[in-house]
Amino acid sequence: MTASTISNPTQTKPDAIRVVSAAIEASTLGFRYGDREALNDVTFAIARGEIFGFLGPNGGGKTTLFKLLSTLAPIQTGSARLFGHDLAGDTGAVRRRLGVVFQHPSLDGKLTVGENLAAHGHLYGISGARLRKRSGAMLERLGLTPRQRDRVETLSGGLQRRVELAKALLHEPELLLLDEPSTGLDPSARREFWNYLQHLREHDGVTVVLTTHYMEEAERCDRIGIMHQGKLVAIAPPNELKSEVGGDVTVIHTAAPELLQRKILARFKLKSQLVDGAIRIEKLRGHELVRDLIDDFGEEIESVSFGKPTLEDVFVHLTGHQFFAHTSPAE
Repeated sequence: MTASTISNPTQTKPDAIRVVSAAIEASTLGFRYGDREALNDVTFAIARGEIFGFLGPNGGGKTTLFKLLSTLAPIQTGSARLFGHDLAGDTGAVRRRLGVVFQHPSLDGKLTVGENLAAHGHLYGISGARLRKRSGAMLERLGLTPRQRDRVETLSGGLQRRVELAKALLHEPELLLLDEPSTGLDPSARREFWNYLQHLREHDGVTVVLTTHYMEEAERCDRIGIMHQGKLVAIAPPNELKSEVGGDVTVIHTAAPELLQRKILARFKLKSQLVDGAIRIEKLRGHELVRDLIDDFGEEIESVSFGKPTLEDVFVHLTGHQFFAHTSPAE
């Protein structure tokens, strides 16, 4: 994967954006907050039944994109369709097919679990026997039946996340949209939550689209779209992205990185990147490179490490920035 092919997702493999049966199709989406550009020419398609993640640091554009897809913000430029319905002109039809789980809880802590589901069902015109049936099914599916009379404020973070999911699925949406779904969950609750998402996809055919800055969460998606400064810089399955990095990733810390970088180029004919004051080299058999670097420049090297490519390495490869170093207060 070269810089010219990853800067625009439409230049990657055709199946990265052209899917047989699309749940979401977006073309050249753009959005501005005054003079600040939050999204720039974002184009993608997500298949029905896919688990798709938008991965990026704060300020990358994920939250703005979430607001557009969930119909919380109007589309300014470009277009998007959900199951064939225009997000700009057919909002009612879109919302009926969409379940949303927000990053911050949208539950009423003073109400019981069952009361929260009932209130949400009424918003979608669900009442009577149908409401009782759907609520009961969701409570059973998510292991919440014994807690249906408990106030939400008494539940753990993991249980509250389950209630959020039950509420979002109450009206039987075809697509589930989640904003940073693992925020506030411990590792055990996070794994449990993901098991429910995979069950939904495998048994009910629900399409799952999420935003995240957790690498391990992105690893569990069928495909990911990497966001950076309002642009979608790559779309592919996680393993495919990692395979394109170009070998093991060696990171060298030194007091004079630019000088050592020139020496490495002259000695080994290896190109490298300077990222946040460290020298970064992609090369197969990184352990051999580490040995050679220590032999030739040991006195100049403060520390050196190597490892197989991660999604964070992919982000650095694509953008030239560390993942958690490039953030802004809002998206």
